[in-house]
Amino acid sequence: MFDQYLTANDAPSAGRSVLAALLAKIENRSAVVGVVGLGYVGLPFAVEKGKVGYKVIGIDQSADRVARLNRGENYIPDVKDAELKTLVADGIIRAVSGYEIVPELDVIVIAVPTPLTKNLVPDLQYVENVTRELAKYLRPGQLVSLESTTYPGTTDEIMRPVLEQTGLKVDQDFFLAHSPERVDPGNTRYSTKNTNKIVGGVGPRSLEVAVAFYRQTIDQVVPVSSAKAAELVKVFENTFRAVNIALVNEMMLLCDRMGLNVWEVLEAAFTKPFGIMPFFPGPGVGGHCIPLDPHYLEWKAKEYNFNTHFIALAGEINRKMPEFVVDKATRTLNRLGVATTNARVLVLGVAYKKDLDDCRESPAIAVIERLQKICHSVDYHDPFVAEFSEHGVNMKSVPLREDRVANADLVVITTDHSQVDYAWVVSHARHLLDTRNATRNVKHQREKITLL
Repeated sequence: MFDQYLTANDAPSAGRSVLAALLAKIENRSAVVGVVGLGYVGLPFAVEKGKVGYKVIGIDQSADRVARLNRGENYIPDVKDAELKTLVADGIIRAVSGYEIVPELDVIVIAVPTPLTKNLVPDLQYVENVTRELAKYLRPGQLVSLESTTYPGTTDEIMRPVLEQTGLKVDQDFFLAHSPERVDPGNTRYSTKNTNKIVGGVGPRSLEVAVAFYRQTIDQVVPVSSAKAAELVKVFENTFRAVNIALVNEMMLLCDRMGLNVWEVLEAAFTKPFGIMPFFPGPGVGGHCIPLDPHYLEWKAKEYNFNTHFIALAGEINRKMPEFVVDKATRTLNRLGVATTNARVLVLGVAYKKDLDDCRESPAIAVIERLQKICHSVDYHDPFVAEFSEHGVNMKSVPLREDRVANADLVVITTDHSQVDYAWVVSHARHLLDTRNATRNVKHQREKITLL
């Protein structure tokens, strides 16, 4: 049904030769692909393109990333070490730090960060800087596709004017599209290849060439009517998750007041075979998407004199969760007869998600920061994160030894990494505050465990 948007062949003949030439390169895979930003999105995408025969050149401002990639060293968990090493050794993938290579590229995919300012305002400096650099070298017959998550209108309103200042016209001389990334780090079932790909173009020709490009490596490509629609698809997806996480977090806050076990309530509710979808509470939301993307939509909505009350409330609830965790830790210590000023706390996990080394926007760090202000000492252990420096907090992981667990007045589980033996931790700990229900399968000494 979505192919109704692929109408470029009905357009006037002007520009068709440029489109036909690029389509031919894409289909015979002689097109050279550039990937700007070689992180959790860019590197897996580059590998997928390299695996089907495209020559791929990555562009990244990190000299360390460029050097490591060119040595064939993998630094992203979702990429297989052997695959990357082979692609680099065969000359299929390489990386550079400058944009002088752009004229050699036929397709340029942009996967750079889109953070928020401290005032929750979209910060598009990376997208804007990349666009200006590309404009210096843009030539006819190139496709530029933005994959970074952003508010509806970015591709049309921010990128297009800069690129057209070159004198080249979009959908005639060059092609411009938005195809939001849908990467879920650590997901072993869904990868870049088998996750449905949304594509929206700035004009019908841009859509046609972008769909043709993504269909070479993605199992299912879903065209939509515009780049703006594609941008809204992604922020809605993450807003959906943020709102539902906020709902179960608020349910947890209510259960705390009522003296009920929220995990028992939710797990029973999720046995219903229809009309419900599992979401779970926790110490907050982390990563580069869920804490940020709803605010992109909230900010853009104000341009239309529209207040997204529901989205704003969800963000407020989720942002307060680290504060609640510390409050519950304080209450737990008081119940145990330990003053917070004398308390020694061991935090298990600082990554925002289990079995990853990614600390971006991790609520665990916000918890640690607050605990440090009121407790005698705070240490952390994370098998994936040896050290971190975020928001003025600089720490190194300590070994998970029996004496360290036993000497802590309270162990706080903030990330439920699979390789931690929680039964062992419970057996040696004085008490635990479990914010992830990581101890669900521990049968003995349950009296030592306080659930969020």
